[in-house]
Amino acid sequence: MRKRLRKMLLALVISFAILFIGIGLYVQHPKFGTLPRGVRLDRIESSPNYVDGQFRNLVHTPQFSEGNSTASVWWYFLFAKKERLAPTTSIPTVKTDLKTLDKDKDVVVWLGHSSYFMQLGGKRILIDPVLSSYAAPVSFANKAFKGTNPYTVEDMPEIDYLLISHDHWDHLDYPTVTALKPKIKNVICGLGVGAYFEEWGFDTKHVLEADWFTALELENDLTIHVLPARHFSGRLFSRNKTLWAGFALVTPKRRIFFSGDGGYGPHFKQIGDMLNGFDLAIMENGQYDKNWPYIHMMPEEVAQAAEELKAKALLPGHAGKFAIANHPWDDPFKRITDASQNKNYKLLTPMIGEPVELENQQQLFSRWWEGVE
Repeated sequence: MRKRLRKMLLALVISFAILFIGIGLYVQHPKFGTLPRGVRLDRIESSPNYVDGQFRNLVHTPQFSEGNSTASVWWYFLFAKKERLAPTTSIPTVKTDLKTLDKDKDVVVWLGHSSYFMQLGGKRILIDPVLSSYAAPVSFANKAFKGTNPYTVEDMPEIDYLLISHDHWDHLDYPTVTALKPKIKNVICGLGVGAYFEEWGFDTKHVLEADWFTALELENDLTIHVLPARHFSGRLFSRNKTLWAGFALVTPKRRIFFSGDGGYGPHFKQIGDMLNGFDLAIMENGQYDKNWPYIHMMPEEVAQAAEELKAKALLPGHAGKFAIANHPWDDPFKRITDASQNKNYKLLTPMIGEPVELENQQQLFSRWWEGVE
């Protein structure tokens, strides 16, 4: 009996050892990236937003709502009743040929979730592209909804500027970014995020890392402002070693704001006042939960933030492709539609791939989610 127990114990120890070794080897994959070091880390440490070895938000930002433990939040997330997290039928899309768009026209094309293709001032810009069928370190997790992946790397034209808001898996996608490398001329990101691109073989001369409230004066009268968001960063165990951000893209004709991920905060009014409003605000609007109200906005807060940004139009995203929170998949679209009634901005709800023509003030979009089960 004792011999049998010893053998079972030995087999268990060996199994755990193999598992841990396997995990240890797996996390060495380049997709996990490396932490900033050397000159990059020196620059990070000089940032006023980097305190005690981590980036900090402008205001106090708990990971979870006050009074909730990490264990209780995870228990709720894993075992609470889930209703309609994903549609049972395909999401409708329009596959616009991005390569043949007139470069002189200012256009925004939602590619699903937080991914956007943009033409602005004659430049082609790509934001947080995730063209994979999943947004996670493993392919069986966080699968895209049916029909939401019509675009491939081959469909992308040459990109003048790739903008990355932060390093989470649903915003910085290793397969997409590395496959796009030959097409990308320049990368713009927050401090520290350039470490991923260096690890992945990008020429660091063309990777511009910036702190919050930095204005990058680029070619053809294009200015990209790197701006604060209320969020966090990290792809594995280390948190907040790289900076999360939003962006404002400004030309003589247009002013566009992209929120990145983040909770509601006073930075929206500050940005709206500082840059004198926007023609379009592209805002996160999804993956919210009462247990993490400080790091993702509720749709009603998105509407308020758009007003404080002094936006003429609102394009909501961060929904419609992946289920990261426990709300029904179409809840963000329904709630932002209700919250946008009688507001000073126009709500834009294009299908994935449907171009938003920034000069066309009369352009209308359907409530496409109402026909999806």
